Amino acid sequence: MKGFFLTLEGLDGSGKTTQARLLAQFLEGKGIGVRLTHEPGGGLKGVRDLLLKGKTLSPEAEYLLFSADRAEHVRKVILPALEEGHWVISDRYLDSSLAYQGYGRGLSLSWLLEVAKEVTLGLKPHLTLLLDLPPEEALRRVTAPDRLEGEGLDFFRRVRQGYLELAQAEPERFLIVDAARPVEEVGAAIRSGIQRLLP
Repeated sequence: MKGFFLTLEGLDGSGKTTQARLLAQFLEGKGIGVRLTHEPGGGLKGVRDLLLKGKTLSPEAEYLLFSADRAEHVRKVILPALEEGHWVISDRYLDSSLAYQGYGRGLSLSWLLEVAKEVTLGLKPHLTLLLDLPPEEALRRVTAPDRLEGEGLDFFRRVRQGYLELAQAEPERFLIVDAARPVEEVGAAIRSGIQRLLP
């Protein structure tokens, strides 16, 4: 692979989408080719509404729908862009499923990872920016909650704990950023954190 794969993770309301866009603009300003993408919905049209606005799903069905989208996302968006030498910036990837469906919903992490091995073709991000935010603040920022955002404080606490444990297990891949700060300060921390990776 010629490119660089970077993901942004964190609770809903942590500012991932905004920071992904700002980071893409910053990199493009440096003359770097960028492919900005997201999950869910980066691979299969319509799956985002099904997952976030649809009726109640079992945790297993929820994960398998995320995985179907991710399989297409990897094969049709991420890998082709990396082969072209682009920086791929994805707003969410596999770590979201591990945190939300694993720690949040209580599904077996070993099963999630077994499915993910085939789904992702073993593709892992070179760097994951974890925008860390207290669950109380995350819920306060969400004004029109979707199906997952409406799960409540205890669920968000489990998801956050999951993210922190994932980051602790792979400190060389994760960069934890305090997302409670103003947007400009979060963006500056991200730019500082990736400076050593720039060509």
